[in-house]
Amino acid sequence: MSGGYSGSSIEKLAGGISHDFILTPQQQKDAAERVYNFSAGPCALPLEVLVEAQNDMLNYRGTGMGIMEMSHRSKPYVAVAEQANKDLRDILAIPDNYTTFYMQGGATLQFAGVPLNMLGEQGAEADYLVTGQWGEKAAKECNKYGKGNVVANTKPTKHTSIPPKSEWKLSDKAKFFHYCMNETVNGVEFQEIPDAPHLVADMSSNFMSRPIFPEKHDMIYAGIQKNLGPAGMCVCIAKTELMGKSLPICPTYLDWKTCAGADSMYNTPACYTWYVMGLYLKYTKEKGGISYWDDLAAKKSKMIYDIIDNSGGFYTAPVEKNARSRMNVPFQIQGGNEELEKKWLKDAEKVKLFTLAGHRSVGGIRASLYNGMPMEGVACLADFMKAFQQENAK
Repeated sequence: MSGGYSGSSIEKLAGGISHDFILTPQQQKDAAERVYNFSAGPCALPLEVLVEAQNDMLNYRGTGMGIMEMSHRSKPYVAVAEQANKDLRDILAIPDNYTTFYMQGGATLQFAGVPLNMLGEQGAEADYLVTGQWGEKAAKECNKYGKGNVVANTKPTKHTSIPPKSEWKLSDKAKFFHYCMNETVNGVEFQEIPDAPHLVADMSSNFMSRPIFPEKHDMIYAGIQKNLGPAGMCVCIAKTELMGKSLPICPTYLDWKTCAGADSMYNTPACYTWYVMGLYLKYTKEKGGISYWDDLAAKKSKMIYDIIDNSGGFYTAPVEKNARSRMNVPFQIQGGNEELEKKWLKDAEKVKLFTLAGHRSVGGIRASLYNGMPMEGVACLADFMKAFQQENAK
């Protein structure tokens, strides 16, 4: 086993996003020393995207200033923002009757933004399917402005499943139906779009890893710090007809029409985050679009789940197989042997496998396999898991 990035992957960077740069000796050294970062977010970005961003840091395309120093109203920056928006719409096949806009505050701010813009009146109802901690927080936030009707909550089973529609307690007064497509903490992911009217989806942690079917939703939102860039921004995709219907108590910044009407620049946006998102989208197009990430996610997650399932119980995954996440893979050793799990985490760092501890509320181990995690990193993890089992199985 070995950590870091292979020589072949570093050499390929010479033909990276802009096709007009080569790695300096220092960049080659830095790339070779990188670890495999399995963080749940912020998380690893593709090496090609990082190098492109580094090369633009001091002097963006001959402007004499770095992109993060540039006015968001300047022609060079507006061009960056507009191209990123176009690429996002192209890659995700977003219909013309949907508006895309970008806000700070991550997905968490949209826990309030959704009811404030979609309830129509204070006290109105909305349905929430709770399959993890983020869905639970979204429902709680809705209750400040209306009634968040929890149609089902998997908390009694520690959020390890997705209940069938036959068990949902839907409200006939609901203005929308909210779900979290991938629960980062618990490792639960919807494999199909729920069958319910007026869908609203928090897609933060699997956004850009599979088709999103915007036409089946009224609104989709996603923090981009998992699969599309650094922290600091939330992508919002909403039916245009929803704009301009916010509650009177809605803060101006959270009013979707205000944000979209100002081209997401009502206030100074997260300029650098938006720029890196644009690089990531350009890279995605070069790789073949969303199908590239979709196929890769299937291969990477299968590699780890196969080891868990074939370990004879040494490794166990708590989530039901039909609800397993391809992005966040939580698992335990010997049913939760904390001493052995601590040893596993310590030994993993010796082969450059980092940030693998489970969420503090869950414990155990969690491997986040976002787009930016290369296949060679997952293969290194797989090799380590097998070797550790051989050395420590009783």
